[in-house]
Amino acid sequence: MMMNQYYIRLYIKCKMFTCYPYKISLEPILWEGIGVLSYLLINFWYTRIQASKAAIQAITVNRVGDIFISIGFIACLWTFSNMDYATAFSLSPYISTAALTFIGIMFIIGAMSKSAQLGLHTWLVSAIEGPTPVSSMLHAATLVTAGIYLLIRSSPILEYAPYSLLCILFVGQITTIFAASSGLFQNDMKRLIAYSTISQIGYLVIAVGLSQYSAALIHIASHAYFKALLFLSAGGVLHSIADEQDIRKLGGLMTLLPFTYTAIIVGSLSLIAIFPLSGYYSKDLILELAYSQYTFTGYQAYVMGTITAFLTAFYSIRLVCITFTGMPHASRQLYIRTHDQPLLVQMTFTLLAFISIFFGYISRDIITGMGTDGLISSMCQRPESVTLIEAEFIPITMKLTPTMITIFSASIAFYLYTFKPQYIVYISSGALGILITRFFNKKWTVDIVYSYIIIISIRLGYVCSQTLDKGSLEIIGPTQIESTMNSWAVSMSRIDTGITTSYATYILFATLSLSLITFFYRS
Repeated sequence: MMMNQYYIRLYIKCKMFTCYPYKISLEPILWEGIGVLSYLLINFWYTRIQASKAAIQAITVNRVGDIFISIGFIACLWTFSNMDYATAFSLSPYISTAALTFIGIMFIIGAMSKSAQLGLHTWLVSAIEGPTPVSSMLHAATLVTAGIYLLIRSSPILEYAPYSLLCILFVGQITTIFAASSGLFQNDMKRLIAYSTISQIGYLVIAVGLSQYSAALIHIASHAYFKALLFLSAGGVLHSIADEQDIRKLGGLMTLLPFTYTAIIVGSLSLIAIFPLSGYYSKDLILELAYSQYTFTGYQAYVMGTITAFLTAFYSIRLVCITFTGMPHASRQLYIRTHDQPLLVQMTFTLLAFISIFFGYISRDIITGMGTDGLISSMCQRPESVTLIEAEFIPITMKLTPTMITIFSASIAFYLYTFKPQYIVYISSGALGILITRFFNKKWTVDIVYSYIIIISIRLGYVCSQTLDKGSLEIIGPTQIESTMNSWAVSMSRIDTGITTSYATYILFATLSLSLITFFYRS
């Protein structure tokens, strides 16, 4: 990316304007802007076919969400008769729940495309074809959080549309489980981290569905730092060992890349929310707030989030063990040429690692504490949704359960992939293991379903083209008109015989006809 930095600058500027519009009418324009610029960034290496395909897929999937976003903004204009955020939000308590629910659902679908939730997530995994700095920016702090920002900004609408919040909560729960389980058997380093991004964005969606917007904000910030550290560390590994992304072909890099190993360890521990790293203060806060709702949906979100934490810890430690502490699997020449990162990159890793360690401890009370009216007053939250005090007094077992499950999962992964890798082979080679592995490797068969839908749509379009466009429409349209005019012209040409007596007969017939018409008309 050192060859051209202007795409990055333009993207950041457009993203900043997206975050601070005061008019609803400005949001769709800037929303489209970051979509187009993300296409340009993913397609940075435009001579690579896979990069071009990934960019096309990204902008196509985002167009689906953009359609619903546009419908939502039009519905806002129709409902509030105003395009100003403050005016629209002040009128929300007096608008019917059905109208607000419709607007909320439109915003949810739009956010699903930008934030890569289940069903509209496929573009994010393919976006790893872009340069690694682009991946660290897209997957960490900018594009994937645009949908979450839209939902948080629309909190006054969502708070008076409870069914919209239930939809958001369901989408977040199913996405976290899907992404975490799909990442278990990924062997591409960047692809695995991309699935972890989808899973973490699912936590943000859960927080929004629980009306815990301040918790979503702190997790957005902490996720931005440790996910950028993870992606840049993965990029450092690829740069050091001939761009090899398959972790099965790596191994034994701990002694060759000690600085990169330390950076990816810090990022992974923050990702799996180990105390006292920043991920612990944000992700566990979301789970505690979910439990403190004392409702079925809150308990469900807590359980699903805890299961996701177990899966996240397993595949994160699996990545570290196979890549750095496992047996070497690359060629000898690659290990000879392997080198750690230059000083400037090490400084970047150090800064991101430092923030990933201390950000949560420093900022949790600033962003989510009871005395922080600065952020809370900028978001709408129903009184019954304010459960920060209840979250402090939930049973200690419920507080520690996610952390203990995370440590247990990480320990299992470390033991299996370091000391007993044959157990993994034995388990995955069984009949049940093969079925589970195939199911998760196929990403819950979502891509297969998409392929069938696309094929059926193309075939349906072909049939419609044959029967309508080239069939019925042509018969009653241009083709029929042309044939009718031609037949009329041929019939008229037969009248012109070139015989004088025929012309005299035509003149006499026309004269008599005109005389009779005139006579009867006057009568």
